[in-house]
This record gives sequence, C-alpha cells and structure tokens, in this order.
Amino acid sequence: MFTLRDYQTETIDKVYQSMRQGHKRIIVQQPPRTGKTVIMAEIARRTTGKNNRVMFVIHRKEVLAQAKATFKQQNVDMGLATMGMVQSLSRRLDNLSPPDLILIDEAHHALAKSYVRILQAYPDAYVLFFTATPVRTGHDQLDQVADDIIVGKSIKWLTDHHFLAPYKYYGLGDIDRTKLRKRNGDYTVESMDQALDRKIYGNIVRQYQRLANGKQAVVYCHSVESAKRVMAEFEKAGISSAEVDGNTPAKTRDDLVAKFRRQELMILVNVNLFTEGVDLPNVDCVIMARPTQSLALYLQFSMRCLNPREGKTAIIIDHVDNFLTFGLPINDRDWEQAIVTKDKRTSKSTGDVGPAITQCQECFGTFYRSDMKDRCCPYCGHEMKAENKDYKVVNVDLQEIKNAELVKHRKDMAQKIIQDNLMSNIAGKSPGQLRTLQEFQAYAKLHGFKPGWAWYQYKNRRKH
Repeated sequence: MFTLRDYQTETIDKVYQSMRQGHKRIIVQQPPRTGKTVIMAEIARRTTGKNNRVMFVIHRKEVLAQAKATFKQQNVDMGLATMGMVQSLSRRLDNLSPPDLILIDEAHHALAKSYVRILQAYPDAYVLFFTATPVRTGHDQLDQVADDIIVGKSIKWLTDHHFLAPYKYYGLGDIDRTKLRKRNGDYTVESMDQALDRKIYGNIVRQYQRLANGKQAVVYCHSVESAKRVMAEFEKAGISSAEVDGNTPAKTRDDLVAKFRRQELMILVNVNLFTEGVDLPNVDCVIMARPTQSLALYLQFSMRCLNPREGKTAIIIDHVDNFLTFGLPINDRDWEQAIVTKDKRTSKSTGDVGPAITQCQECFGTFYRSDMKDRCCPYCGHEMKAENKDYKVVNVDLQEIKNAELVKHRKDMAQKIIQDNLMSNIAGKSPGQLRTLQEFQAYAKLHGFKPGWAWYQYKNRRKH
C-alpha cells in the first residue's frame, strides 16, 4: 500500500466532511504531479471495504492501466470496482451494477455527453470529480454538474514543502501570436503552422543545449510534422530522441516510453500524448513548442517536469509565450470562481496572470519582478534595466520592442479574447435575442453581414 502524504489525507478528510454536509457531487482539485490517483485509490479502498461499489471513469487508455495498478496496490476490492474508459462505460450502462460512488478522473471533461449519460444513469451515486484544472474552455462550467469544490494545496505551497521541484522558466517567443486562430476553444493546427517561426526547430535544440544540456526532456508539439522535425534536429545534434503521436503503434510507443524511463533516450517529442496522467518520473526539462488557450493543457505541459528529487531544479522552456496568457505555473488561481458558469460569475477575473512578470535580456529567464535580487536576474545575475527603458522581448532574433509596444500587444490580445468570448456567446442566438451594439456587430461579423446592418438593427431595437 501507498503511505499517504499529509496533504492527501487532508483532502480525503475534506471529501468526507463535504459528504456529511449533504453534498453528493464534489469537485476535488489537486495540482498535477501530486498523486490524484493515490487519493482516489484510498477513497475506493475505504468504499469497497464497506461493501459498496465504486466506478472509476477516465478517457485515456494509458491512464486507465496505471490507475488499475494503483488501485490493486492500495488493496481496493477489485470485485466491487468497475474501471473503464468513458466511451466504453457509457455504452454498457444497462449491463453494469449500479455504483455507490463514481470517481471521474480529469473531470474538466465531465460535461461531454458520454460523461453526462453516466451521471444521469446513476442519480443516487456520490460523484467525485478529480482534476488539476476545474475550468473549461467555452461557456458552461462544472457548476452544471457539481455542488461543492475542495481546493488542494497551491503549487507554491507544494514547492516550498518539497513535494514539487523548484524550476526555472525561460521564454523564447519563436512565434507570431497575431496569426493564431481559435476553433473549439483552442488554436487550430493551421494557424499554429503559420504562427511558428521556421527557425524554431533548430532553436529548440540550441536552447536545450544552452539551458538544460544533459537533462531528460519532453517536447510538446502541435502536429506530427513539427514533432518529426524537432526529433530530426536533436538527432542531427547527436542527442538521442524519439517521436510519438496518436498514430504510433501502441507497442512501439510503450517500448519508447520504457526506454525513456530507463534513461536510454534523452528527448521524447510528442503530440498531445503526455499531458494527463501518464507517469514519466525522470523528466527534468519540458520544452513547449505548442501554444494553447487551455489552462489545463498549459499546466499539464509546464508541470510535467516537477517531480521532486534531491538537488533538482527543473527547466521549463517556453518557445511560444504561453506565459503571456497564463502567467507562471506557480500563480495562485481562484478555482472556486473558475467553476462558475460565466454569466453567473462576479466581476472578478479568473484569467488574471497574477504578479508582474519580467524577463531577463541576457538569459531569457522569466520570473516575478519581486524575485529580482538587487535589480538582477535571479537566474543568471544579469543587471536588469530600468522598467521605463527599452528591453528585449523574448524572441530568437533579439528584436528590440518598446515597452509601449509590448503594452499594446497585450491589450490587443486581451481585446481579441473579449471578442472571441462575445462571438461564442452569440453563436447560437437569433437577431431577436441580441441586446447590445457589440452583440449585433459580432453577429454581423459571424454571418458575413455588412457593418451597417448591425447599426441599423440596433437602432431599430432601441425604438421598440
């Protein structure tokens, strides 16, 4: 059996306290790399120990195999446990024994139809929604299915208490973010192709050699083509590497992961695989070559290397400026507010990137301004220029960008986010349901109407 950490026991105690208070559908937030599966296994052990049935639901095959092994090691009565993929379980509901408790892993997906079918089939079951990031892209949030949330320890607390490794974060900015376009809550592959500087592939290797040489690294790419190019650049530099994606045969993928775990491979380049759950304990460096609008993906990417080890400092290399959208991994986040569906929220933003972030012109280290020591970079000791002077923004060509230009860039990004949210909110409406001029303008843009249409319709509405 696993020996639970104090914070894991504290989370379990809070779950039972919430149940005693009458809650039946509870979100359990735990940061990545903090043993969510062990917590679930212990709750399952206690549940089956009282002769109650448990159902465990996940959406990835790799994670399911690991979870089954953890449940068995924790002495869960597997005769009372149903564990499966959400797609499979949702099709077999008529043939399954009703559970007393449902455990849903990576539960930010839980509003999908297959999950909802399971929840509706067992209205009397207790449900625990486990996730590191209880926030979804799109309108509806987890308050649609849950009635309480238990928030785990912060990433800062876990780092300060040595449950997560400290890290250095470097931003390289090999990207033109103005070319990024969204669909279904994240950037399209086509727009990422256009936005990424072609120099990024060679630069990934050079910056790895400069910042993390000799450390095992996982690289996140947005497409199979880009992943294969990155792998080729590492191989050309004499650094052992492999590429895995959704088309890689399962046995080949398992063999490559096993080689990486045995430290026979230095670099594992992947496309959308090593995000949720998969155990890669010896990763000391993460390289992000894929921009994202998903906070869940960002934290899974950036925190993949934070498993602690004596004397370890992890390295996070961000070639695509994801920190401009989300801040640093260690930012405090208001998860209680994040689970509230957007039209019910208070005015408090859940997308705030937190304390002021700055970058070193010398090493591209990215850190809180408050972490500077005697006005010097905490990573390399380089003296930082005064804030009101020009400074180099993180791109590979070291292009000088004025402070005013950076502020304008961030304002433009914020305006685009607001516009995208407005477009998604009016997408399913008819003209008769529109109220503000901004809504009419967004509707006109969405449907290809002339700009004058919005003003005419808005004036007409006000007359009536």
